[in-house]
Amino acid sequence: MNYTLRDQTPAKEKAADILTDPRQIPKANREVKDSVFRDLFLDKKYLLLLYRTLHPEDENCTEDDLICMTLEQILVRDIHNDLGFRVGDKLLVLLEAQSTWSVNILVRSLMYIVRTYQEYFRESEQSLFSTKPVHMPVPELYVVYTGDKVIDKEFITLSEEFFNGRLTALEARMKVLTGDEGHDIISQYVAFTQVANEQIRKYGRTRQAITEAINICTKQDILQEYLERRKREVVDIYATLFDQDQVMEDYIASLRREIREEPIEETTKRVSKETAERVSKETAERVSKETAERVSKETAERVSKENEKASMETVFIMYQDNVPVHKIAGYLRKDPKTIEAWLGLDPQE
Repeated sequence: MNYTLRDQTPAKEKAADILTDPRQIPKANREVKDSVFRDLFLDKKYLLLLYRTLHPEDENCTEDDLICMTLEQILVRDIHNDLGFRVGDKLLVLLEAQSTWSVNILVRSLMYIVRTYQEYFRESEQSLFSTKPVHMPVPELYVVYTGDKVIDKEFITLSEEFFNGRLTALEARMKVLTGDEGHDIISQYVAFTQVANEQIRKYGRTRQAITEAINICTKQDILQEYLERRKREVVDIYATLFDQDQVMEDYIASLRREIREEPIEETTKRVSKETAERVSKETAERVSKETAERVSKETAERVSKENEKASMETVFIMYQDNVPVHKIAGYLRKDPKTIEAWLGLDPQE
């Protein structure tokens, strides 16, 4: 995997470029994190189980009625979602899987649904410029949340989360699925991710952790058939994820060091020059002890502010590439609440 950065570019300039142009961020292939989810439901056998979990009233649906509409990534940072499928021409279902809770999934889903409808209109040869109304399958949005935060909402809406309940010209409604400790396919997927996370905490990001998770799940009849049949592929998926996460961590750590170190040197030179000019103005012979202390204090405060600004830039870089808040806090040796405040997030429960 090639990561391209401009040679000899100051770290602070790199950070500024990345904040304005996300394509410059080395990509940890975020889709790999959800590839077990995608790999599972690319099999129409399990996709049908998923649909029947969402719509148990539809007993007549068959695998042949399900048409994949997942947006595939072609270019880096291109729009792509986790899972999308159509039930004939009557229903369009988009599902996203996320382990770190963020209501921004609503905004991303709006982008996905528009692109998916574009694909549907193209495939069905419908023109938006026709005088006849186009046919649109009814949309449904879901998020499968597998993290530790307790989500007490069955639905999240654009109006409530972003416009303080005000109805606007734009609205979206997404159902939150967390598994109900039953044996439906969604609950089994959530249970698998929880077991996998437990084993990763125990054995680290290793093949052994995932192998143990698979063994535990098959014994407990959690995705048993799928995991027995796709054991090697699931282990490989996680191994790839671990490798890419390590690459990303190494890169972020390196960039963070550059960002933190570089401003110190630059700021020290600039502030020292300004200090000398001020001292010169007050005349070196008669500068008082109070003036020297004041200038020294101001210098330290300005350096501290520059360093905090650099840390905040690093936080935005890492969060934009889906690094969890607790990991960002660990990298920067900051309290997670400080990171959440910088990002404008709701405090984690």
